[in-house]
Amino acid sequence: MKSTVRELKGKKGAHLAMLTAYDFPTAKLVSEAGVDLILVGDSLGMVVLGYDSTVPVTMEDMVRHTAAARRGAPEAFLVADLPYLSYATVPDALASAGRLMKEARADSVKLEGGVEVVPVVEALVRAGVPVMGHVGLTPQTASALGGYKLQGRDEAQARRIVEDALALEAAGCWSVVLELVPAPLAELITGRVGIPTIGIGAGPECDGQVLVFHDMVGLFSGFTPTFVKRYAEAGNAIREAVSRYAAEVRSGQFPAGGQSFGMKEEVIKRLYGH
Repeated sequence: MKSTVRELKGKKGAHLAMLTAYDFPTAKLVSEAGVDLILVGDSLGMVVLGYDSTVPVTMEDMVRHTAAARRGAPEAFLVADLPYLSYATVPDALASAGRLMKEARADSVKLEGGVEVVPVVEALVRAGVPVMGHVGLTPQTASALGGYKLQGRDEAQARRIVEDALALEAAGCWSVVLELVPAPLAELITGRVGIPTIGIGAGPECDGQVLVFHDMVGLFSGFTPTFVKRYAEAGNAIREAVSRYAAEVRSGQFPAGGQSFGMKEEVIKRLYGH
């Protein structure tokens, strides 16, 4: 049975496992492996669509990929990112979230930002949309934060991130992602808020962890964040398999008898005019 928001909120401290998936086969594998939540993140812009950031990702991209992931994992709790500028105003946010919930059948949406997005979160929650927050490094606005780097090192910045997390909880978020913040700060926030924290590069004391699937299994070669642990080298395995296939085609080894189909001899004779 699919988890509910209430059940997931009740698992604070339970070490929730969350992983991204952007299509039917990946979502199916991830769901069968037993993760607690699947995130259809706008990180697909980089690891699937080949952009250099998440900014170019559109609502159409998110709807299409979320719907594909849902078909692959019909019983999973599916969270979908609201892409850049799709929630700049309350009407925009309601329309965008509505598409992800109705067309793509997401169970929750995720948005980036803290105090500044509180009115949007409140409006979504009033409309019945479960919202996951995201503070610390916010990739959609990474350029304004000085790039993809650790956030919250100094006291002023750390206090702002704490305030952002508390504001999101007060606005109605059922959980919050903490990205690329020092582990002691993530531990402090996890102790302060009553909702689950999901860490990515935020240390072991969060209530859950999330990684990008392509990073975790070695499918994305652009760069690997230092906080990622590789659990497989699928990229190397795929590259080797394709290389073997190409070599066998060129040498005539593939297809062999077992990969071909025959015909009745009399039919062949008639085709040749005998």
